[in-house]
Amino acid sequence: MLCLPPRGGSNDPTSGHHRRRRPARRSGARRRGRRLPARRRPRTRPRPPLLVARADRGGRRRPGRRRGRLRAAGQAEGLPGHQAGRRSRQLAAMRRRGRPGRRRVARGELRLVEEFADALEPSPRAGVVVGVVGGNGGAGASLLSACLALAASRRKLRTLLVDADPLGGGIDVLLGQEEAKGARWADFVSREGRVSSAALQAALPAFGELTVLAFHRGEVEAIPPGAMRSVLEAGRRGFDLVVVDLPRHVDAAAAEALSRASSTLLLVTADVRGVLAAAQVLGEIRRHTGAVGMVLRPGVLEESVVAASLDLPCAGHLADQPRLAAALNKGDLTLIDRRSVLGHFCATLLTDLMAA
Repeated sequence: MLCLPPRGGSNDPTSGHHRRRRPARRSGARRRGRRLPARRRPRTRPRPPLLVARADRGGRRRPGRRRGRLRAAGQAEGLPGHQAGRRSRQLAAMRRRGRPGRRRVARGELRLVEEFADALEPSPRAGVVVGVVGGNGGAGASLLSACLALAASRRKLRTLLVDADPLGGGIDVLLGQEEAKGARWADFVSREGRVSSAALQAALPAFGELTVLAFHRGEVEAIPPGAMRSVLEAGRRGFDLVVVDLPRHVDAAAAEALSRASSTLLLVTADVRGVLAAAQVLGEIRRHTGAVGMVLRPGVLEESVVAASLDLPCAGHLADQPRLAAALNKGDLTLIDRRSVLGHFCATLLTDLMAA
């Protein structure tokens, strides 16, 4: 940084009648004035020196307070000097148009904010996030998600069930709680940043130890990745288990959930068409996570053939549940107790997931 002394102007003590001129020594030489003693200088406020920063070398205008803040924003983004100046002008134009630009916060400041927020939250937990996705339509991913969450709540584990499939029938309908009061995804799509786990649990519909986040009926708005990230991070801090019912088509929100899941279960029907469809879904899933296990539904193919075709370990066999259609139409999954086929399978699978 260079500091140039003041020169010229109405307040300069060496300008006007205060400057004594004398002939130049040679042609083209610059005329210089003799500086007056301090006791003979007029009592005027001198002009402050001109500061020239590296990004403004050659400029004549002093940066004001707002310009300094904008320049700091450009340098906080890691831009070189000339690009920092350009970014500052862009942010200044945004302010003039009434759209204030966001100042990027340093990672250290974000970490400090998170540490303070963690200290304020009561008894933070380290929850397990599990994703469930169907290999083909009607494989039963939503049913397995709901039953797995119910099995965890019966063990007195604080559980969060997240419906991430906007085109599904609604995870709350499976539980018979579509009329329950509480927040839905439409109340979280505009949220970014940190969400308190206590506030999340208080806002959502809860049934004992089970808390559910589903969609509203009617027109559905896509889930932004930032909203999914905030919900899952709050769920990890405030719950023992987070079960996410994922869509077969991996959108941005599903990709965010897959990247944060401890394990992902892929339901595969043991027939030719089911295996081929599951292979297509698996290719999309593996772009975002590597912790994928297979849950096999009954079919004509053997487990070894399906496992070799998909190159996946088998997490268990999900057999058909008697009188399941009647229970689903009533919206009452409590009929499926621990002694049922589905209840016993979910209890065994839950033990393996929590141990891992």
